[in-house]
Amino acid sequence: MHIQLILLALFLNENMNWEAFVVGLCSFLLIGICHPLVIKLEYHFGKKSSRWILIPAVIFIVLSFFCESTLVSIACGVIGFSLVWSSKEIKEQHERVLKGRFPKNPKREYEY
Repeated sequence: MHIQLILLALFLNENMNWEAFVVGLCSFLLIGICHPLVIKLEYHFGKKSSRWILIPAVIFIVLSFFCESTLVSIACGVIGFSLVWSSKEIKEQHERVLKGRFPKNPKREYEY
């Protein structure tokens, strides 16, 4: 019981810096969101969808320069560069599909 109270007191300490935790959580969630997004976009639209992700990526990166809040600025930068990485991953996902590691969409023709 005493250990639980000590942990609760440490967890609710007002002097704690929560920004690193929030940035880490944001990064973790983005990885979890972008991975299936890459697979779905490649399956339905092919490697051309990598260009579509670059548009919001650039928007988020540019926004990161103009946000007054440090935390929001960091979040925009992390989102932007995660989307840039996802754009690269769509091209690599296409190669994995061609090698048979992921299923092909039967409604689409593939360039070899």
